[in-house]
Amino acid sequence: MRHGKTDNHLGRTHSHRAALMSNMATSLIIHKRIETTVAKAKALRRYVEPIITRAKSDTTHSRRMVFSYLQDKEAVKELFGEVANRIANRPGGYTRIIRTGFRLGDAAETCMIELVDFNELLLSAEPTKKAKTTRRSRKKATSESQESAE
Repeated sequence: MRHGKTDNHLGRTHSHRAALMSNMATSLIIHKRIETTVAKAKALRRYVEPIITRAKSDTTHSRRMVFSYLQDKEAVKELFGEVANRIANRPGGYTRIIRTGFRLGDAAETCMIELVDFNELLLSAEPTKKAKTTRRSRKKATSESQESAE
């Protein structure tokens, strides 16, 4: 039985999966956007979001905890510098998964996972205002047509 086992093992051993998540999280933090499969992106989201949350408080302890996950000094510096400044007032949901189709070789579903506050196209675009929808009823239309006929 698999009671309480929520991790996607991704067909790997524990050590291989830990190394994969560490490397993917490092790449995501440094490059702000990476392309991968949907299964790996969903697993990466669960791995990297607590790390980004920890980066909000810049203490020695939190830096050491993040380094224990990432194992890369440059990624830790980037995370506590530029990334932490942009996500300081965001309450969560730091990543976005955008599905891009299927891979040609094995038909795996691929996607882009990116840090939300670093997508310049979406940040620069003005929020589109939704057109005000009015409900039109037959009753009003007939009364207006009668008034115009008179």
